[in-house]
Amino acid sequence: MDQVDRMVGRGVIDEELYSELEEALLQSDAQVATAHELLDELRRIVRDEKITEPPLMKERLKALIAARFQQNGPAGLNVADEGPSLYLFVGVNGAGKTTTIAKVAHLLQRKGFKVVIAAGDTFRAAAIEQLEVWAKRVGCDLVRSQPGADPSSVIFDAITAARARGADFVLADTAGRQHSKANLMSELGKVTRVAEKALGHKPDEVLLVLDANTGQNSLRQAEEFLKASGVTGLVLTKIDGSSRGGALLGVFDRFKVPIKLIGTGEKVEDLQDFKSEQFAHSLFD
Repeated sequence: MDQVDRMVGRGVIDEELYSELEEALLQSDAQVATAHELLDELRRIVRDEKITEPPLMKERLKALIAARFQQNGPAGLNVADEGPSLYLFVGVNGAGKTTTIAKVAHLLQRKGFKVVIAAGDTFRAAAIEQLEVWAKRVGCDLVRSQPGADPSSVIFDAITAARARGADFVLADTAGRQHSKANLMSELGKVTRVAEKALGHKPDEVLLVLDANTGQNSLRQAEEFLKASGVTGLVLTKIDGSSRGGALLGVFDRFKVPIKLIGTGEKVEDLQDFKSEQFAHSLFD
């Protein structure tokens, strides 16, 4: 945010600086309403604390953004009391589901856990092939079927295989697109029900993968997938360039779904736990 830094460097808190801060928030894909709420609160703090230094004002804004991401409950991914734990990955095609699954598998295996990947996006042959490549690369088992097979059956078989092999986690891909949105959402609902039947309890996580580059479209995506599959956590991908991920502010404000992970690049190691303070700083630095 070079323009903001230049304005802060002037050493003057005025309407022009507030305008630049608003523009910076909007450029990071924050919603207009969210930006206005943040700046209204910032004005109150500047007035009450008698802040006269723009750098301190900027730090207060970062703290406000971090505070908006305060989440109830423990941080991190949920784990079943008795294995295997099941993580379903949902989201539109191109959001980064396949890469995120590989990253999570790599992270878990580095910690000594045994992982089974389920190629549940049977509507795209490419998705199955990509997961097969990733599974070999990170060194974990893959359960797959032929393109066009029933996705629920693949995930059911993966859970059964994980139990037989003593695996700790099942990471399951799901379809991102079918020939109609209604069919896609219906299929995701079925996958969730079948997985629950196989496990004896609900999936430990249903992770909605959102591409930082989609901006405000992420709100609509979140709304649709929350209806269909009981999303328990968000993963924001592709925070590795000009994308700042400010749309996550609007998604979290509206749905209050915990943010679990941030993908920062294409390498298998480029995955981080979500930290609100770090994320707030990344919007401006």
